[in-house]
Amino acid sequence: MSNVEQRAKYDDFELEDNYDFSNAIRGRFYKPKKIPTSMRLDNDILIFLKKQASEKKIAYQTLINNLLRDYMQVSGLTNPRSERGNTCGYSSL
Repeated sequence: MSNVEQRAKYDDFELEDNYDFSNAIRGRFYKPKKIPTSMRLDNDILIFLKKQASEKKIAYQTLINNLLRDYMQVSGLTNPRSERGNTCGYSSL
């Protein structure tokens, strides 16, 4: 669809009045937005987290994000994502 003529056939698209979402999957196309941020961590903590992340073969930022998400879920600050479960390998903080 690189030119106007090819795209023109989609210009007259009309939405139907009703759609059946009974077999839909909630959140199927949701992708959480990542926000860049800076954190100051003690050197020994950062070394520990990087070592743990290396053993799990994931980025250390991902490990930190997973640890914080698990803490939020344990604290009741958010509903756990059923499809994600415990993502960092720790039962709780």
